[in-house]
Amino acid sequence: MANLALKQCIFLGSPITNKNLSNGSISVIGFPPPSSSSRKHLVLTAKAAATVEQQTQKKISLIKIGTRGSPLALAQAYQTRERLIAAHADLAEEGAIEIIIIKTTGDKILDQPLADIGGKGLFTKEIDEALLNGDIDIAVHSMKDVPTYLPDGTILPCNLPREDVRDAFISLSAASLGDLPAGSVVGSASLRRQSQILHKYPSLKVENIRGNVQTRLKKLKEGKVKATLLALAGLKRLDMTENVTAILSIDDMLPAVAQGAIGIACRTNDDKMANYIASLDHEDTRFAITCERAFLATLDGSCRTPIAGYAHRDADGSCVFRGLVASPDGTQVLETSRTGTFALDDMISMGKDAGEELRSRAGPGFFDFLTAQK
Repeated sequence: MANLALKQCIFLGSPITNKNLSNGSISVIGFPPPSSSSRKHLVLTAKAAATVEQQTQKKISLIKIGTRGSPLALAQAYQTRERLIAAHADLAEEGAIEIIIIKTTGDKILDQPLADIGGKGLFTKEIDEALLNGDIDIAVHSMKDVPTYLPDGTILPCNLPREDVRDAFISLSAASLGDLPAGSVVGSASLRRQSQILHKYPSLKVENIRGNVQTRLKKLKEGKVKATLLALAGLKRLDMTENVTAILSIDDMLPAVAQGAIGIACRTNDDKMANYIASLDHEDTRFAITCERAFLATLDGSCRTPIAGYAHRDADGSCVFRGLVASPDGTQVLETSRTGTFALDDMISMGKDAGEELRSRAGPGFFDFLTAQK
């Protein structure tokens, strides 16, 4: 109010010697005190300005969400925002949550396989940096893009409820992978998918195609490939399931570690953000993802290693885990499974044990082969 009165008097060309806005009076050199109506006008104007200022302050973001800019990444960020608003009344104010798009290296380089340009961390590095620099408050990730290590100074304590983990088969000319004629090209940037396709259907060819869901579907419609596989979870979040030709069972295509899961990270010392996102955490999903990531870490998996893993709670309440490691050409596929208590520590041990088993069964030559491909 004081600033407004000052501005009003300066606008009127009156030098101010004394002001007392608590009772609405203003003394100006060379002029008598303003009339009662004038004082009332000043006070009302000041109150109006204060109201505008308060409204402006309310629009200052309480949470800045960092995300990639693809339609799927944005859908996941908006889902996070909606859940935060539903859980916290103070975030329901318009503008309380801001979504900030961050372009990652993986988004910029689309003409090379991920393995050739540095692996999965390419989709998270710039977002992690923005988080650590304070440019954003929380980061929303597709969990299958998150490396098994987290940058110092960050934590990932929250997973939203997991979507369907299965893969979708999409084709304009065939009802299933088995119906594709020999020599047909299936487009996929995932070595996990490529190796499992070639293992079961060696007569098919696979070709690396990258880009968001819309880009991959466009390449299919243009006839560059005869079929493609996409995560069903992403298609559901984008409301694009009408494109699905068939849904592959877990037995036909074991999913990627953490497929279908969204993770939310914040800074280690930011208790306020940690409390906000803790309310969104889905414990079953977090436990399952932790089990799968323990398996992946034990195998030292990267984008050059075809690895699949899936943990879930069965009808009896136990944890059932299945894991797979393969050669990129699909000629060698090793699988294992575990059943145990659905408790975090037990599930971490289960994932590690499964990874150690496959590493032992594969032998050093197997992983030397994979390393030689780098």
